[in-house]
Amino acid sequence: MVRLSVNINKIATLRNARGGNVPDVVKAALDCERFGAQGITVHPRPDERHIRFLDARDLKPLLKTEFNIEGNPTADFIKLVLEIIPAQVTLVPDTAGQLTSDHGWDTIKNLGKLREIIAEFHRSGIRTSIFLDPDVKMIEYAQATGTDRIELYTESFAKEFPKNRDVAILPYAEAANAAQKLGLGLNAGHDLNLDNLNYFAANIPGLLEVSIGHALICDALYFGLENAIQLYLRQLKHTF
Repeated sequence: MVRLSVNINKIATLRNARGGNVPDVVKAALDCERFGAQGITVHPRPDERHIRFLDARDLKPLLKTEFNIEGNPTADFIKLVLEIIPAQVTLVPDTAGQLTSDHGWDTIKNLGKLREIIAEFHRSGIRTSIFLDPDVKMIEYAQATGTDRIELYTESFAKEFPKNRDVAILPYAEAANAAQKLGLGLNAGHDLNLDNLNYFAANIPGLLEVSIGHALICDALYFGLENAIQLYLRQLKHTF
């Protein structure tokens, strides 16, 4: 079964909007685990507008499932990851002030940089994943970085899905096949939701993990957090 990692950034956004500690980000993460999530993802940004570096530090000793920290590998981010030693770090090429992640790495231009950073994380026993568009050439160069996994950026799939799901999935299936041939593990995330998740998971060979935050937290407003997590898990269990 494909594993579900819940991204809790939006819970932190809500907390930060008012100040204080409501909702409690740490409690929410532990509840996600209790409700069936198989991992917790956080994406601290330099301005800490949602997840704060302190949140990541507070979560590490308490989480029982896989802890995934994603973000742009700035000096502060690298220092945080090496301090915490999560199960997985996902490298994302965010730019300053970026609203949300909106593109994958150019692994050709950044080959040397990524190789050096990944080697440093490997020395601390941290599994690495790099955020990529569904581009076979970029995946081929991703292998040269030494990364363990790639995470496919799925926004274009989500946008095209309502128009023609069979067309929307094609570049992702091709990318997944390429990753498998190269021996790379495969994750995916961004705009996956209750409408498109089942189809995506059923048609992507070798998919190991999805990271879902915005859509799941929005659904939790209607269904409750426990029910929302169970609905997403059900989509991953029942494939075509």
